[in-house]
Amino acid sequence: MIELSNLSIHFGTAAALRDASLVIRRGDRLGIVGESGSGKTLLALCLMGMAPDSAHLTGRLSIDGREMARAAERDWQRLRSRRVAMVFQEPMAALNPLRRVGDTVIEPMLLHDGLTRRAARDRALSLFEEVGIPDPDRRLRQFPHEMSGGQRQRVLIALALACNPMLLIADEPTTALDANVALRITDLLQRLAREREMALVFISHDLAAVARATEDIVVMYAGDMVERGRTSEVLGAPAHPYTKGLLGARPDVGVAGRNADGKRRRLPTIPGSVPPLQGLPEGCRFAGRCPVELPQCATQRPAFTQTEVAACHLLTEARHD
Repeated sequence: MIELSNLSIHFGTAAALRDASLVIRRGDRLGIVGESGSGKTLLALCLMGMAPDSAHLTGRLSIDGREMARAAERDWQRLRSRRVAMVFQEPMAALNPLRRVGDTVIEPMLLHDGLTRRAARDRALSLFEEVGIPDPDRRLRQFPHEMSGGQRQRVLIALALACNPMLLIADEPTTALDANVALRITDLLQRLAREREMALVFISHDLAAVARATEDIVVMYAGDMVERGRTSEVLGAPAHPYTKGLLGARPDVGVAGRNADGKRRRLPTIPGSVPPLQGLPEGCRFAGRCPVELPQCATQRPAFTQTEVAACHLLTEARHD
């Protein structure tokens, strides 16, 4: 359905996304993880034709066999909602506070599917039931501030599903929710993708949620895809030092908070921070933070091969040894 081939996004001379290649088929459930600033949301916006106006795109982005990397806005308008749809990160920012949520969900059906208002309202009621919003008839008439955070997130999911897209992109859909609600939203997205045979791109910092919701995963760092593969395999036996760092930094509630000598145990961290867009290393962008950095990492960019799941010079060295 969707194919990216060496897709790059530049802001001036700086590449915020570099040579992203990806294939998404019907029914795929793909997780995208990485620190803030890694390019996850920028990639998602590209799949929606919503990259910033100042962005310069190179490479290929194909949807249903049609090249869309440099398509006009009117061409994207024909695809949004009907072929690709997005659940945005913050419901209160994504929903119009002056409109009833029912009117917001009904609008794309009127515009894209040509339904009557009565038919669109009936479908909205059905969608609210499908995503688990109780008393849907009353909820349709409410404003966003009258609903809980979890209910607003479910409204956004219903809105994204309004025109039966083939791909649903969920950008940090559980960030502002408590743990129990986040778990239910994660399970809801997984179930909807499976029942509708719809592709799901699940973007999150929450590795546990990604493990629960997806079958495949891409790990991103500073605009580069550094590791990819089956979710269980990548999270179970990571190959890239950055992926290992992400997994190592997760809190373990099953481990006591103190060492054997009684001192508090510090949570492992990845040293340093993501480099600024104008100061990215020429070679591997993880250079300078990597615990196993090789001399060539700062100047030579590692690349994926057909036999490797991670772009890392260390793997190449090990194979030659």
